[in-house]
Amino acid sequence: MNKREFIKKSSVGALGIMFAPSILKAGFPKEKLRTAHIGVGNMGMEDLKAVSSHEAVEVIALCDVDAINLSTAHKMHPGARIFFDYRTMLEEMGDEIDAVIVSTPDHTHAPASLMAMNMDKPVYCQKPLTHYVSESREMKKVAAEKGLVTQMGIQVHSFYDYKLATLLIQSGIIGKVHTVHAWSPKNWGYDGPLPEGKDPVPDQLDWNLWLGTSKERPYKDGMYHPGNWRKLMDYGCGTLGDMGVHIFDTPYNALELDVPRTIMTQCRPTNGFGFPEKNTVTYEFPGTEYTGKSLKWIWYDGPGVPEMHEDLMLPGMEMKKDKKTTNKSDKNSISLDAGVAGENELPEQGAMFVGEKGRLLLPHFMQLPKKIRKGKYVDISKEIAKVSEEHNLGEPIRNYGTEGPKHYHQFVDACLGKDTTTAPFDYAARLTETILLGTIAGRFPGETLHWDAETAQFKEEKANKYLAGDYRDF
Repeated sequence: MNKREFIKKSSVGALGIMFAPSILKAGFPKEKLRTAHIGVGNMGMEDLKAVSSHEAVEVIALCDVDAINLSTAHKMHPGARIFFDYRTMLEEMGDEIDAVIVSTPDHTHAPASLMAMNMDKPVYCQKPLTHYVSESREMKKVAAEKGLVTQMGIQVHSFYDYKLATLLIQSGIIGKVHTVHAWSPKNWGYDGPLPEGKDPVPDQLDWNLWLGTSKERPYKDGMYHPGNWRKLMDYGCGTLGDMGVHIFDTPYNALELDVPRTIMTQCRPTNGFGFPEKNTVTYEFPGTEYTGKSLKWIWYDGPGVPEMHEDLMLPGMEMKKDKKTTNKSDKNSISLDAGVAGENELPEQGAMFVGEKGRLLLPHFMQLPKKIRKGKYVDISKEIAKVSEEHNLGEPIRNYGTEGPKHYHQFVDACLGKDTTTAPFDYAARLTETILLGTIAGRFPGETLHWDAETAQFKEEKANKYLAGDYRDF
């Protein structure tokens, strides 16, 4: 089905034909939240399902640049108006929309969110919050000036194990933390050749609207839409911007970090098009109440990570090469000796806090944190019980289907004045800025970049041009 056919066959066209006049027009409803969704494919569909599962939500507008995505979402919410251009949707329905959900590729997060926020709309925006540092700072500023309810889409932020780990770290279970290691073997990078030529744009896709504010580029089948944009510098933020936001979140929150002072990325030389397939990013942060005088943070992504390091040794492990490894693709990974499966092997993704009184391993995700001291696991069941009771955490639930919507419902309830969000843009902007500084450092492999949080500038002038982008008129 192409765009024109879809509009003709829909009961509600992109211009709002046959829109029911009975929907509330007299201001903000007291018991209902009327939502508009920008991006309803893939993660956007999951966001739509989770937000609309709240009994107080009424979905009144759907927007996507792909008619197939839009058609699927419209069948779920046939009473909603449909649009291909979020600008048209917000302009035409501004008085009726109570909150906006932004679930587009990263490069459209800020343009869509800021338009909604400047119309005084609460916004739930997927992670990472923005594509550029300048955008993160602007979204934080607008949200604060207007007093808007906001939330970034880091669903696991509201899960038991992450809240528990935060409380354990802040209780001093391993003392002051001086180092964090975090890793994901996912590969949202592209080391291949730059695409040449162009392919016909699929009938259902508005390529101009998909590009949005990014620069003009010919369409290539399988290169950008629907899924590979995360690998590319113009549209995504690589593995660091995808999984890094989730895995950074708990240590960042627990240690009450701000933005880093220095950043250095080890990776292949930049090609100006795709993110490297493998990266090691080292940050140095100013100290906080929960850290030493400073904090070292090392992020690893790509096939075979994390690299062998004594901080990552678990009971039963030995530092070997060319033996059985936790990641078969990397012969230099930490290897295993013997023991119960799961007890002496690193999780595929996760974080390790290194403190003055031991280490805390936090797998990603839905697994309890584990304390390690002097090469042995330490029973922390009493500490877990204590903080769980003190903070009413309840029992851990290992069901993403029931746990996943909590973060979304928190946003809905906050919009209705019944709750507050735990990942508002004030927090999300700082976390995203940290992530984005790491992707910028990847353009200068092996060089240490120095960041001035007050001026929002690098000491190294050559890096400053990547803090913002030139918006294309579209």
